[in-house]
Amino acid sequence: MAANLFLLRNSLFQLQTHSLTKNFKPFTSSTPLSKSLSSTIIKATTKMDTNETPEIEDSNVNERKKIFVAGATGNTGKRIVEQLLAKGFSVKAGVRDVEKAKSSFSENPSLQIVKADVTEGSAKLAEAIGDDSEAVICATGFRPSLDLFSPWKVDNFGTVNLVDACRKINVNRFILISSILVNGAAMGQIFNPAYIFLNVFGLTLIAKLQAENYIRKSGINYTIIRPGGLKNDPPSGNIVMEPEDTLYTGSISRDQVAEVAVEALVHPESSYKVVEIVSRAEALTRSFEDLFGSIKQR
Repeated sequence: MAANLFLLRNSLFQLQTHSLTKNFKPFTSSTPLSKSLSSTIIKATTKMDTNETPEIEDSNVNERKKIFVAGATGNTGKRIVEQLLAKGFSVKAGVRDVEKAKSSFSENPSLQIVKADVTEGSAKLAEAIGDDSEAVICATGFRPSLDLFSPWKVDNFGTVNLVDACRKINVNRFILISSILVNGAAMGQIFNPAYIFLNVFGLTLIAKLQAENYIRKSGINYTIIRPGGLKNDPPSGNIVMEPEDTLYTGSISRDQVAEVAVEALVHPESSYKVVEIVSRAEALTRSFEDLFGSIKQR
């Protein structure tokens, strides 16, 4: 009798085990920001009465996500693209003239160049950014012209269009290159020569400030970077990072601005913050974790 019960229990156990393995579905994990990972797929045998070891196979189930850069052929935007590629990111460069842009970059399998004019509305931008992008870096800037509305078309409405495009396709990371002194009036800097000069061209700083405010109210995870005067020369000092509405003078290499933008992608300490940056020869070298971490959210 005991032997029969043992055989019956053993048969039921094998039946349950076979049912579980038959319906087994492999687990896949999503790809974290800025990293391309291979997901592990476990193939389990349905024959539980063998001593075979489960087979492990690596497969690139999820394609690496891209970083979309608006204004990719500008003096700062181009540096951002180059630094992203150097760090192993896959990049989608948004430009107004695709053919012209091709001559600005070396061929790279991780670089895709797409047409994207921020003044043409959010619908076209959403298509350009695409569902294969996970973050947007805005490095656009107007070019001085007789059109006094140009700063508003690019630095205000253009940035707003980018934000709206991100919301349409659920891209929840946005990094903006802005400028110090955008809130110069509130800082008591209305007579600062830099504030006066930059606002001569269609109230540029005010246009940028309005765009910043739109980003902050959008709900998107943002980092707003306000550099001092931009220099094309290589860095000549270390980065100084301060909270918003602090710096009203100073300059910085575009290379360092690009570096801050790229590092913001991989440092969660940069989220939902406005930072102002310049470079100073006497400044101490600090890690980006320390720099971003020293700035409090408002």
